Amino acid sequence: MIKFLVLPVILQNLIISIYNFISYQKRYGGKYGHYLVEYSKNQKLPLIELEKIQKRKLKDFISFTLDNSNYYIDLLKDKKNDEVCIDDFPILKKDDLRKNVKSFLTIDKKGGIVSKTGGTTGTSLEVVFTKDDMQERFAMLDTFRKKQGYKLGKKTAWFSGKSLLSVRDIKRNIFWKTDYLYKVRYYSTFHINPKYIRFYLNNLIKFKPEFFVGFPSSIVEIARFGLINNIPFPKGIVKAIFPTAETITKELRSEIESYFHAKMYDQYASSEGAPFIFECDEGNLHLELQSGIFEVLDNEDKPTSSGRLVVTSFTTHGTPLIRYDIGDNIILNTDKKVCGCGNRNPTVKEILGRIDDFIYSPENGKINLGNISNAAKGTVGIKKFQVVQNLLDQIDIKIVIDEEFNEKSKKKFLENWNDRLGKKMKIQLFEVDKIPVEKSGKFRLVKNNIKDRI
Repeated sequence: MIKFLVLPVILQNLIISIYNFISYQKRYGGKYGHYLVEYSKNQKLPLIELEKIQKRKLKDFISFTLDNSNYYIDLLKDKKNDEVCIDDFPILKKDDLRKNVKSFLTIDKKGGIVSKTGGTTGTSLEVVFTKDDMQERFAMLDTFRKKQGYKLGKKTAWFSGKSLLSVRDIKRNIFWKTDYLYKVRYYSTFHINPKYIRFYLNNLIKFKPEFFVGFPSSIVEIARFGLINNIPFPKGIVKAIFPTAETITKELRSEIESYFHAKMYDQYASSEGAPFIFECDEGNLHLELQSGIFEVLDNEDKPTSSGRLVVTSFTTHGTPLIRYDIGDNIILNTDKKVCGCGNRNPTVKEILGRIDDFIYSPENGKINLGNISNAAKGTVGIKKFQVVQNLLDQIDIKIVIDEEFNEKSKKKFLENWNDRLGKKMKIQLFEVDKIPVEKSGKFRLVKNNIKDRI
């Protein structure tokens, strides 16, 4: 990354375009076109037909898993494959996946697509998708987005957790990199603060993106700046906004939509490959039954309408996820009212669990949950972490580690934090045996105790 950042900006943008071109061959090649046609065709099938597809996919997925994943082969060795049903599988915890991920794998890393995630519980994971898995996931995602006119190559402003900028960029007030081939501009979410935010807004107005994708907590900061400073955003430019990784509150949605004159369309998934939940034109969230099984369970693992989400994802053949406790809570709609959009998939009243929180850096401003959750990327041995802020210029980070943790991993973890916070923030790291949950039973990745001072 350091060598990349010392190159001239024009070469950096070229490298980004080349990198994306190679990545997109994996995502949009192979069976992508077949899946896109299939999911587009099935959008308004009756619920009974969607459930038949779900049942068939589950049977095929379980059969594949029991033939190819050593973890599950050993787990259910006393049962005949054709007699196994989903209830025979125990609930899979994140820590069990992290500890045993190699035995879950059905393919070699080199033959698949690796996904690394920090996760909102602070647990670092690395899973592998087959190319077919990834193509099917993007077909589902693009079926959702194309309803609003989106397709690859449309001008898009992207806000994510990648470290993009050099010191030279910041001095020149350039907080983005551009893929000119696919017309995507990637905006750094580490520098959206009062000192620089005007440059973001001015560039967005000049760039004229048709679509926004990324962390809503970053997008809303720009909207608030424009509203407070009476800088209007041109109408009729942005067609849709697709938030990722964070909870959407009514207030946040209202601020973003009113300023950018465009509607937000929420979605739910995960870097590990959880099945999808998509928001429709009517503003309802639909479970995508073709993507997996959604179980909502109480503390005693009994079905309920409001509780923790346990998923089985049909697009995780590389690292099979069966009855995976994703760490989020949802509330199902209990009425049987059919949504006016025509989609017959069941609806969700609310997605909980993705805590909308932040850390404040005097140098870089608010560091959102999406960026915080990725701080364990590229490390090993960190089972869980929690960041606490009691002072404006200091954070305390508790980490639970295992035997794989070493000085190299510690250095990488601190570098990730410096990328997010800047160099002036003091970071205190504490190795602990465990991090207690809240009274509600929920684990909090971020505890900001100085919000009233910001």
